[in-house]
Amino acid sequence: ALVVRFLTKRFIGDYEANTGALYSRKFTIDGEQISLQVQDTPFVSLEDDADTICCQEQINRSIYWADGFVFVYSITDYESFRVLRPLHQHIRRIHPNANIPLLLMANKGDLLRARQVSSKEGLQLAGELGGTYCEVSARENREGVHEAFQQLCQELGRSGGGCNGEKRRGLHLVRPKSPNMQDLKRRLKQALTSKGKSATAL
Repeated sequence: ALVVRFLTKRFIGDYEANTGALYSRKFTIDGEQISLQVQDTPFVSLEDDADTICCQEQINRSIYWADGFVFVYSITDYESFRVLRPLHQHIRRIHPNANIPLLLMANKGDLLRARQVSSKEGLQLAGELGGTYCEVSARENREGVHEAFQQLCQELGRSGGGCNGEKRRGLHLVRPKSPNMQDLKRRLKQALTSKGKSATAL
């Protein structure tokens, strides 16, 4: 939902399941046009021992190529918060020496009555991981979502591209293919069509 909100400025509450697609977009930041690729990764879960994560090989490829990371969790789901520390450790095993910008994004800020993760816990974890923290609502706060991604891009600019040096020296993995925005538009159209049918049925 956050990626859709950022790329299209629209919120779709019910849409096609995450396929791990990579999307490209050009936009202007600090007066300079940049090309941003956003990898919408599949879900990451904890192993039974709760100390390591279970993730697809596609996620490892994404971690290898990424210059920055957005860790997203729901303030209404403590389990989504618990996975972040092991995920960060997993990234550090792949990039042990890189200075990689990290944004910790707490979503569903509009559902305060169902909150399971406090803002204090989010801030503490962001400090521990060396990242920045923000709390947003993909449903109600388009500006907050955009500002969060923009902040990460600014940090990427200051850091000079995160782990590019490591990529040149490391293993040569195939970079994920990036479709144009047509795939995202197709997903949105499908979601809107299915919502329209549901409304008609009611």
